[in-house]
Amino acid sequence: MLESFIIGYCIYFVINIYTSFMQIAYVQKAKKLKPVILNDDKYEIAGNYSIEKEKLTLASSFYEFVIFFAWISVGLEYLDSQITVDSLWLKAVIFVDVFIIINWVLGLPFELHKTFNLDKKYEFSNMTASLYIKDTIKSGMLFLIFGSAVIAGISLIIENFDSWWIYGFVFIFAVIILINMLYPIIRDKMFDKFEKLKDKELEVKIEKLLAAVDFKSSGVFSIDASKRDNRLNAYFGGLGSTKRVVLYDTLIAKLSHNELLAVLGHELGHFKNGDILKNIGIMGFVMFVFFAFFGNLSDELFLQMHVSNEPYAIIIVFMMFSPILSFFLMPLISVISRHNEYAADEFGSNLSSKKDLVSALLKLANENKSFPLSHPLYVFFYYSHPPLIERFKELDYDIHQDSDDALKGSFKAND
Repeated sequence: MLESFIIGYCIYFVINIYTSFMQIAYVQKAKKLKPVILNDDKYEIAGNYSIEKEKLTLASSFYEFVIFFAWISVGLEYLDSQITVDSLWLKAVIFVDVFIIINWVLGLPFELHKTFNLDKKYEFSNMTASLYIKDTIKSGMLFLIFGSAVIAGISLIIENFDSWWIYGFVFIFAVIILINMLYPIIRDKMFDKFEKLKDKELEVKIEKLLAAVDFKSSGVFSIDASKRDNRLNAYFGGLGSTKRVVLYDTLIAKLSHNELLAVLGHELGHFKNGDILKNIGIMGFVMFVFFAFFGNLSDELFLQMHVSNEPYAIIIVFMMFSPILSFFLMPLISVISRHNEYAADEFGSNLSSKKDLVSALLKLANENKSFPLSHPLYVFFYYSHPPLIERFKELDYDIHQDSDDALKGSFKAND
């Protein structure tokens, strides 16, 4: 049975590598063409960043391939021999925690290179060594406390129920919902500085926008995201009473009021169209399939991996192989997601205007140096949002791809 899992992982690895090579070759050619969407001075830079980031992903994929086989050949067996604890749930907590920490340490060079070299080079990252260490310590504390509690919980369920995968699914699904509810509060207390908007005129406009679609939230906040990164972003965080509108200070600094309202209008489109509940439903269905699959594995797999069919091994197998299933499901989920994005664009542009939304998207692309062109296969596997050019077409905005001015476009006469 292990052979089937290895074959699946190898197929996953080959597709990842192939799409990365195709994307790199595609962007290398595309960045030499006349700029579209991005300004002339940012078009080639964005292409170079896309290529360097993809090359880093390639190197990381090869590295992870070696680590994967090291784990299943000798690593898991060796770690199992070193953790001699009678309690099954306690062994699971120690084993999984050590497994995650080792993988984090092994992957640390790639994370550090991206944060302090690649992203610094392209003027994204403002991260300092002291801030990085503080963030890492805080994240580690959260993981050791709450992550370990979740591992203990699922281990006890595996240990005490024959059809553990059903109860395990309910438990983990509930944990994910709880995390989504608490996320903005945790970010506020431990990582970001949440503040009420200083621009009261903007706050009033946003409150009117939220009221127009009956979106109830605990407030509109800005965060000091620029201390870590220069990219522009905004999000609706939390669930139920913890819902809040969060704007990056970088976004507030770069976009006009009308453009900000258009961006928020797009996000409100997801709310109004029920996309949040749909996404929770899709996530729940996928998780249920995963638990049903990994909850009914034969003892043969664990024997071949030289570990026991116990909670710690079941959790590890889930962690190692679920990304493969996710990868092959993602194209279908992305099709649904891209459809939802078009619908949210339409809703947002009706709340404000197509021109404001297009203007905001153009600024976001330029400030975030998002290269606008990708290989179709790369889009198929990795794009949860439609390519920006396609979004513009749906918004009746035509990019003049043969123009010397990348931002020169026009709306159709009926707009």
